[in-house]
Formats: sequence, C-alpha cells, structure tokens
Amino acid sequence: MAELQDIVLAAHGDLERWRSLHRLTAHVLNGGALWDIKGQGDVLDDYTATIELHRQFASHTPFGGAGLRSSFTPERVAVETTGGEIVQERFNPRAAFAGHVLDTPWDRLHAAYFTGYAMWNYLTEPFTFAEPDFRFAELDPWEEEGETWRRLQVTFPDTLVTHTRVQTHYIDDAGLIRRHDYSPDVLGPSARDSAHYSWGHQEFDGFVFPTKRAVHLTDENGRKVPEPVVVSIELDQITLS
Repeated sequence: MAELQDIVLAAHGDLERWRSLHRLTAHVLNGGALWDIKGQGDVLDDYTATIELHRQFASHTPFGGAGLRSSFTPERVAVETTGGEIVQERFNPRAAFAGHVLDTPWDRLHAAYFTGYAMWNYLTEPFTFAEPDFRFAELDPWEEEGETWRRLQVTFPDTLVTHTRVQTHYIDDAGLIRRHDYSPDVLGPSARDSAHYSWGHQEFDGFVFPTKRAVHLTDENGRKVPEPVVVSIELDQITLS
C-alpha cells in the first residue's frame, strides 16, 4: 500500500515536472482579522504573489502601496520599489519576532516576512514533502463535514522556514489536503492552534491547487471555531514556468 504522503503528491500533479519548473505566480485576494490585530490592515488586499519553487523566495506586488513590493528570503526581508530600490530591509528577520504575543503590532517588515514564508509554503506544498529530511507519521482518521479524512503529521526540516516544525495535514479520499493544523511560532506562546482549510481545488498548468483558504482557531477538542476568520485567501491566475 502506498504511503499517505505519496498519495498526496500524486493527487496534486507530476513531481518530476514540478522539479523541472522554477517559478510560480498567482493573483491573490487576502483578508481576515489578523491583519487589523497586527496593524497591517492596508498592506495586502489584492496582489500578485511570485515565488521560486526550489529556494525560499517570495515577493508580493503591490505591498503597502502602489509601486512597492516585498522581497522575502529566510535571511533577509525588504520592501522595495518595483524598480528595485530598497525602501526598508531587515537581516535575520525571524529574530525580530522575539518576545511577541498575539496582539503585538507588526511593522511592514514583520508582515513581509510572515506573508513571504507562509505563501511560499502554501504554494509549494505538497511537493516540498519529497525533499530530504521531511519526516511523516499517519495519525488516526478524523471526521468532519460528513467526511472521514486521513491525517498526516509532517515534521519539517530545520533548513526550511515555516510556521512550526510539526504540522498536521488532513487528506480526503481524492488525496487532496483539506485542512492543515499549526500554531505559528512568530505569534508567540499565547497563540492558539489554527486550522487552515482549503477547498475549491482546480487544475492550473497540470497541477492541482485550492483556490480558497481560510484559517480558523480551534477549541479544546480540535474543532473549528467559526468566527473570527483569522486569515482568508482566494487565488486565481496561477501560472508556472
């Protein structure tokens, strides 16, 4: 019997073709309560995300205003003009979250780092699971929305920037990721566990992506708390090259 991670990979597209490509772009509509909590409600509403598939680089355009874009790598984050002039930059950006709690305000560079690594992870999963040093364990099934979902616990390698090292993915009968649990380290120890739902899967350039995403808090039983929606994401115009 195939391992669950292999079933998930096969459901989302051809791994060898993915490895031959280099870049992805997508049109994104963004919302949710997190941005106002962090004082960044006007930064990311409607933008184009650009990521590199095989190194952690992401950019969002516009970012906080016309003519501006973000630039994220694990070592450096910046706000730039679309012509490449540096407006703000920060090296070792993860360290800038030290001591943060959920309602600690962010500056533009905090927001650029968080959205950079988050969208990179969302748009490259599950193909990153085929890279070295990922570890997997199948957990007990989970019943939700009248369905039974298999659960895959994924331990990420230290070489990748992500929400937290151990995350859980919920897989439907078609092999698609429908829910994804984590508690972002950058939100501090007071952050509650989050359930990140994905639906509206469509095929783009031969690969399957969810077109709608919503992050909710969970209760003590791991069940979704309907309100507030912490983050919402809608995607279209996904292209790979």
